[in-house]
Amino acid sequence: MRGLAAASATQAPARERATTLTRVLTLPAAEPVAELWAALHLRQLCGTKLARLARRAQRFTPRVSLEPPDGLLLEVRGSLHLFGGMTGLRAALLEMCGEFGLAALLASAPTPLAALVLARAGKATHVMERAELIGKLAELALGALRWPPEVLERLKSSGVRTIGAALRLPRAGFARRFGTAQLASLDRLTGRTRELRIAFRPREAFRRRHELSCEVESHAYLLAALMRLLEELEDFLKVRQCGVMTVECRLLHRQAGMTPCVLRLAAAGADARHLGGLFAEEFQRLALPQAVRALELRAGTLLPLTPAAPMLWQPGEHGGGAGSEAHALIERLQARLGEAVVHGLALLDDHRPESCWAMTAPPPPAARAVCTVRAVRAVRGSAPPLSLRRPLWLLPVPQPLAMRAGLPWRRGLLQLLSEPERIETGWWDGEDVARDYYIASDIHGVRLWIFRERTAAHGWFLHGIFG
Repeated sequence: MRGLAAASATQAPARERATTLTRVLTLPAAEPVAELWAALHLRQLCGTKLARLARRAQRFTPRVSLEPPDGLLLEVRGSLHLFGGMTGLRAALLEMCGEFGLAALLASAPTPLAALVLARAGKATHVMERAELIGKLAELALGALRWPPEVLERLKSSGVRTIGAALRLPRAGFARRFGTAQLASLDRLTGRTRELRIAFRPREAFRRRHELSCEVESHAYLLAALMRLLEELEDFLKVRQCGVMTVECRLLHRQAGMTPCVLRLAAAGADARHLGGLFAEEFQRLALPQAVRALELRAGTLLPLTPAAPMLWQPGEHGGGAGSEAHALIERLQARLGEAVVHGLALLDDHRPESCWAMTAPPPPAARAVCTVRAVRAVRGSAPPLSLRRPLWLLPVPQPLAMRAGLPWRRGLLQLLSEPERIETGWWDGEDVARDYYIASDIHGVRLWIFRERTAAHGWFLHGIFG
C-alpha cells in the first residue's frame, strides 16, 4: 500500500502536466479580423473609367474589387488609422471620384454586399459592427439587391417589399418559392456566409527609358543601347511567362518630334536577341530628322507564352514540320521590306472567284497550324473532282479569248477537259455574274481555267492557270 501511494504521488505531476498541455493545445483559434467594406456607388455609368478608378483606389487598400457597371468595393478596416478614421477616408475617396468627374455615394458595412446595398439605396451610412447591420438593412427596398424582376414581382405580390420582411421568412420555404440563389444572397448580405471577392489586378505594362550620354546618329550605337532595354524586357516577360506581339521603340530628339519604330510580330515572343535583329532591320530603313538623345521602349499587351517544344523530326525528315521558322520568316520580311508588302489570305463567303478572298495581316500561329493541317490532309486525301479544282494562279481581270466556230482559241484550239461548272450569283450588289467554267488544255498541254458567259455575246474568257 505504501508503494502504491508513492507511485500515485509520483504520477500526479505527470497527469497535471498532461492536462495543462491539453489545455494549451485546445485553446480556441484566433477569430479572423472583422472586415469593413466601403462601397462607392457611381451615379452614372462610367464605362472604362471604372478600371482607372480602381487603379487609383489601390492607394487606399490593396483589396479593391469591381462591381460593374457602377460600383467599386474596398476593404478598408486596416486603412482607417492611416487616413484619419472613416471620416477622413470618406473625404479622400469622394475627392478621388471628383477628379474623374464622377459623382458617387459612399457607404460602409462589415460585408461587401451590405455596403453595396446601402450605397445603392442612397444611404450614406457607416455600419462598423455586424450587430447593428440587420437593423440598418431592414427598412431598405428589395430593389437595391438587384434580383431578377420576376422574383421581385413575386415577392411584392406576397407582401414582401423590404429586406427585413424577406429576412423574416422561413428559410426552407423562401428557398423553395423564390430560389436558392436569392437565399444565398441574403446570407452573404448579413454575413451568415462569407463572400469571396475577386481582387482587381491592373494590367501590367512595360515601359523603360534610357538617356544617352550624348546625342548620337549612329544606328549601331542606338542598337547597342536598345539591347539593354530589350534584355530588361526579356527578363520582365520571362518572370511572368508572357510574350508580346507589339514592341515600340521611341527615339527622342532635342527639338524634332519623336521618331517611332514599331515591331509587329507574327507570334508572341520574348527573346531579346530575336527582337534586336528585327530592330536592326528596321533601323536600316529609318531616316532620323535629328540626333537621338534618349530611347524609350514600350511593350504591347502581355499574352501567355507557351515555349515551343523541339520537334522529334527535323524539317524534311519523316514529315517533320518547320516549327517556328514560319513566323520568324514573316517577321524578318516585315522588318526588312515593310509591313505593307507582307500579307495573309482570308476566304470570304462568296462564290465569285475574284471576290471569294482578301488580303489580310499575316495570320497568327494557331491559324497557320490549322491551314497546314488542312493542306496536309488535302494532299494525303483523295483528289477533288475535276470540276471542283481551282487554279493556283488567278488572273486579276479575266482575259477575253478568241473564238473559232464558237469554241475558245488561244494559240490554237482549246480542248475542254471537264463538264461545265455554273456560277451565277452577285445580284444583290450589282456585280452579278452568270458563267459556265471549264478546265481546258492548250496545244502545249497547259491546263487553263476558262469560262463562257451565259448572257448575250456568250464570249469566252481566261480566268486562271493551273500550276
